[in-house]
Amino acid sequence: MQRLGFEGRVAVVTGAGRGIGRAYALELAARGAQVVVNDLGGSLSGTGADADPAAAVVAEIVAAGGAAIASTADVADPDAAASIVEDAVAAFGRIDVVIANAGILAPDGVPDLTVAALERHLQVHVVGSYNVIRAAWPRMADQGYGRVVLTASTGFFGGAGLIAYSTAKGGVVSLGRSLALAGAADGIAVNVVAPAADTRMIGDPALRAYSKIPPQDGNASRGPERTAPMAVLLASEACPVNGELLVSGLGRHARIVLAETPGIVAPDLDAEGLLARWDEVVDPAELVIHGSTQEAIAYREAAVASGGGR
Repeated sequence: MQRLGFEGRVAVVTGAGRGIGRAYALELAARGAQVVVNDLGGSLSGTGADADPAAAVVAEIVAAGGAAIASTADVADPDAAASIVEDAVAAFGRIDVVIANAGILAPDGVPDLTVAALERHLQVHVVGSYNVIRAAWPRMADQGYGRVVLTASTGFFGGAGLIAYSTAKGGVVSLGRSLALAGAADGIAVNVVAPAADTRMIGDPALRAYSKIPPQDGNASRGPERTAPMAVLLASEACPVNGELLVSGLGRHARIVLAETPGIVAPDLDAEGLLARWDEVVDPAELVIHGSTQEAIAYREAAVASGGGR
């Protein structure tokens, strides 16, 4: 099979100073991409800044014969996020790939979680991703080609001790699916990856203690490099999907689907009647996967009109 190359392509990777983002940047560069390594260099909870992580990754890429520049812009700031794309175009002449990987995490629970902390998670994960993608979008649309990979997490399934993080990652999933529909006509493929690896984030002692996560075992097979193949595929010209949510890491790759049961159509049911037929409502035997809000509405309306469901 022909190797997936990125010669002539320019990629922006946010949160690329460490861990998973670093693995993405190094692999893209090794395959010929010119890379903007963006990382604010802050703490896990989103405070502070440090230019060293991004600079160190750029040095690695250049030492290996690749091309890269560093950016320490804060993705949560619209103007700063736009500067990441401007830097890419100024240095390399175009923008083809955005991998929105920057994120923060602070363990929380109710009622300890403050509104400010929730907003900060949303600003970095959801708004920050959108800020960078929005800046790159017109250029991708004009050239009729683009690849966008957003970073979610299986945290979006919910976590009692990760409310802000889980909520933000859920927002990333919906953002990615919506952008995929918006970009299809212009040749822009957008997908979402929920990576898994032993990184600084998952190894944070406060997180592990708060969430009762077992200690890391130091197994090299659990490193962030194992997440790179999926991101590289989705960022490539050969990307086989649009609007999908994939899991990748620890040597495992899979698809996550959002689905609906057929349910029942029974307009005259009261609450007691609904309780009596609850097993039919939630029966997952024949799940339906929707590709968009429009598909979900059309399915619902057709079922109601036909008296379908069960």
